[in-house]
Amino acid sequence: MHSGKRILLSAAGLLAAAALAVTAVSANATAAPPRSAPAAPRLSLARFDLKGYVIDTSYTLGRNTGNTFQQTYGKSMVQGVPIKGPLVGTKFPPENYVAIPIGHHELYVTWLDPASFAIVDVFVMDFAHRTVFDYAPGSDHPESAGTITVVHRGRSPLP
Repeated sequence: MHSGKRILLSAAGLLAAAALAVTAVSANATAAPPRSAPAAPRLSLARFDLKGYVIDTSYTLGRNTGNTFQQTYGKSMVQGVPIKGPLVGTKFPPENYVAIPIGHHELYVTWLDPASFAIVDVFVMDFAHRTVFDYAPGSDHPESAGTITVVHRGRSPLP
């Protein structure tokens, strides 16, 4: 009789373990899949055409604090003009530019001297958050930061 009880207890134990295993498998099957890290942006050096864009950059931090510049972009040239602040009236020459998308609604823009191709100014523009970071060589503290406003859009939609 004892062996009969042992067999029944063993069978009941196996049945309970199998039921738990089935429950665990079905719970895992309906659970959300584990979250993976966001995909890295695709690297590219494709240039962005800013032709037709007019962008105002207003600075609240750094070297250009208190100044607002209007940047008017052509096919390969850009003209920066101070429209507010202490530098109003200063004449800057037109420069060549290269713009490269670096993220969702973000551009890396470099201004170059047309004769020497020396870097004149570098910007990271985040159109989603309306921010600009500016690095203009030529002093001990050449960096500035502020906001951007798109005054006029060109033909190419922002990346």
